[in-house]
Amino acid sequence: MARSLEDAREELDKEFRQFREGLGRIHVALSDVERAEATDDVYALLETLEQTVHEVRTGGIVGSGAKGHRAARKDWLEAGGR
Repeated sequence: MARSLEDAREELDKEFRQFREGLGRIHVALSDVERAEATDDVYALLETLEQTVHEVRTGGIVGSGAKGHRAARKDWLEAGGR
């Protein structure tokens, strides 16, 4: 848990930046699906999109994903954020 409101906010900002980077990966995967044509393997494109969303949400093998943001936000609120 963060020691102070300032520490908690720094951690929250760091986690949010990581989330935004992951969101960019989701946009790329979604664009691939949107650009698909009849001859493309839409099943594989959707599977890639699902995997990307899952990794951004859970953090995949390395990292904490949106779960890290959730925990950092909780710490910030408990430290007196708002």
